[in-house]
Amino acid sequence: MRVFCPECGAKSCIQKSNRISSKYADLYCSCSDPECGHSFVMNLSFSHTLSPSAKTTSQLTFEMVKALAPEQIKELQDQLSIL
Repeated sequence: MRVFCPECGAKSCIQKSNRISSKYADLYCSCSDPECGHSFVMNLSFSHTLSPSAKTTSQLTFEMVKALAPEQIKELQDQLSIL
């Protein structure tokens, strides 16, 4: 991802990012042109989906269950049988 200085248009470096949520972050940037020296904060945010994720809820759940120890899987089966 390229960030450009809003003052002079030169490439800028992201020095730090502060993730506010999974869909929004503040990017702390500084201009790479030593004559400018501008430092600033830009915002990065999620806009919209072009293609939905291939990881459905059921697939994610299955992957999580596969990662459990056999005793934990048995316990989960017992709990689900109550429903």
